[in-house]
Amino acid sequence: MIEYRNLRVALLGAGSVGAQVASLLLEHGDELANRAGAGLELVGVAVRDLDAPRTANIPRELLTTDAESLILGADIVIELMGGLEPARTYILQALTSGADVITGNKALLATHGPELFELAEQVGAQLYYEAAVAGAIPIIRPLRDSLAGDRIKRILGIVNGTTNFILDRMDTAGESLEAALATATELGYAEKSDPSADIEGFDAAQKTAILASLAFHTTVPLDAVYREGITAITIEQVDAARKAGYVIKLLAICERMTDADGVEGVSARVYPALVPRSHPLAAVHGAKNAVFIEAEAAGDLMFYGAGAGGIETASAVLGDLVSAARRHVIGGPGVAESTHANLPILPISRVITRYQITLSVVDQPGVLAAVATLFSEHGVSVETLTQSVQAQPVQAGADPALPSATLVIGTHEASEADLAATVAALETSQVVRAVTSVLRVEGS
Repeated sequence: MIEYRNLRVALLGAGSVGAQVASLLLEHGDELANRAGAGLELVGVAVRDLDAPRTANIPRELLTTDAESLILGADIVIELMGGLEPARTYILQALTSGADVITGNKALLATHGPELFELAEQVGAQLYYEAAVAGAIPIIRPLRDSLAGDRIKRILGIVNGTTNFILDRMDTAGESLEAALATATELGYAEKSDPSADIEGFDAAQKTAILASLAFHTTVPLDAVYREGITAITIEQVDAARKAGYVIKLLAICERMTDADGVEGVSARVYPALVPRSHPLAAVHGAKNAVFIEAEAAGDLMFYGAGAGGIETASAVLGDLVSAARRHVIGGPGVAESTHANLPILPISRVITRYQITLSVVDQPGVLAAVATLFSEHGVSVETLTQSVQAQPVQAGADPALPSATLVIGTHEASEADLAATVAALETSQVVRAVTSVLRVEGS
């Protein structure tokens, strides 16, 4: 029987993920030790309430409310508490003590990542965070290690299972956003008290900041990520997208691009977009996540799987634990995060994209010419146009003798600033009764 060096593991937090990590580590400790080349002893689990109900059985003697003492006696600290504080303070304490740290805390990394990575480098420790972006999906190591010799051009990600579930229900079951959100809440995908972190895109924005920083070797602060949620998406937009061969997805987009002025930089943004049904991301249903990478040499790659869930996310945490243990066995300092590129972060106005704009217009001669002139004046080229006449005008009090027509206009690529200016001009035009839908087109 092989005798291994023993490593002391401290766990902070015993929620849905933390409880599963503790359970799996206790159950499969010998097997994990064989993979890591070191014994992995769970020496304690720090919790706020010793008597709180938990999703997995953890021996009472392992539970403690004294997180600081637990940290100072550990070789590896796993932080699964969530939130900014006291998680940040505990991770700083762990790194200062020389321990490696494993975290799934996306909010903390998106907000305080540079500070934490800098300290880890100074003390020669390692900060692991595979579980922070896409649950069980391995995406951090592929970006950091497997694709380190490549040049990432763009990442399109479905990184929030709640919003994907809602939009998928709207597309496949014909539910309104409100009904689909109620279904998601009933199934436990959405927070009952406040689902805004998901449906307003905050969760996806945090993950986008992490992905963009890693992919482009550039620090991308959270406040530089452009964000729109899904609360304005209507069943009419979803139906129209289906008829046009698209599906609406909330996308996390990280892109290395050169703007119209020749400035090379990074764009990081989150918004609902039209995705062609032929694109692999269009087939991501339910609460699943997927990350689609476009690389210069490797080409197109997609990583798909469970983006949340206690036991699924615990898989990623334990993978980091084995990696951390192997590093302790081999010795040497941790590998620093690469931010050497230091590319500028481009604002949303500099992004080059495409729009699909739906208008309700007065159905009379000269309207198409007037609309086309507005596009031309703002330097935006029309790629496609379809028209249908409505039986009744859309606005109350409108002249019944002038029925409305619906125009669906797809644009060629243009700067976001020019496209936004075009929409603003359309909204004030006398021939346009309403701009009923504006969606960006991605992945085509």
